[in-house]
Amino acid sequence: MSLYDRNYTRIVETGYVDERSAAGVEFMKKTYQLLAASMIAAAVGAYVTMPFAAAVMQYKWFIFGAELLILFFGLGMSRGKPGLNLMMLFLFTFLTGVSLVPMLAALIGMGQGAVIGNAFLMTAVLFGALSLFAINSKTDFSSWGKPLFITLIVVIVASLINIFIFKSPMISVFISAGVILLFGLFTIYDTQNIANGAYDSPVDAAVSLYIDFLNMFTAILQLLGIFSSDE
Repeated sequence: MSLYDRNYTRIVETGYVDERSAAGVEFMKKTYQLLAASMIAAAVGAYVTMPFAAAVMQYKWFIFGAELLILFFGLGMSRGKPGLNLMMLFLFTFLTGVSLVPMLAALIGMGQGAVIGNAFLMTAVLFGALSLFAINSKTDFSSWGKPLFITLIVVIVASLINIFIFKSPMISVFISAGVILLFGLFTIYDTQNIANGAYDSPVDAAVSLYIDFLNMFTAILQLLGIFSSDE
């Protein structure tokens, strides 16, 4: 679960935006184009490394560490450097696809490969609906930042405790449901921030939305996998 350089104290002077300039619309268009390209990069990462699922599992913490390094340092240092920032974006999303390989391989091995497509479709519909809501809503969601961040920390801590101590499938169900809710709210918050001009670069905006989508997808995938295995 990741969090990308969201500025929770930044307030857009105009509040929520009723009418958006042509430049703002173009910014949103580029952001969603990069988001789509990021998903393709993640899919490629998962596809090309699927035959090496065992090796990916063995080095999963190294891969996760590389993701965090790129997320918090690579993307930060490449900010404002066209070309380099795109390379960092696609390297990061490629690695997130690689990180999903053990889970995807396990589902496919259990004959539950259809769950992957169902989870992606459900995530896409949910993400799209929340994004449209945020763009068209007259409500200002800028005050959500700090409460969402605090909740995220609680969820991360609870996840780590369950992974290393309790190892309970039931707790995993509740955590996954909480992740879906949390990053659904993050999607609303981030989308409106993008529409209100809170991001300087479409790359930064795309990273935030990608993380929201990725976490919802992973949580939905986990839930569907758990419930499917119980049938």
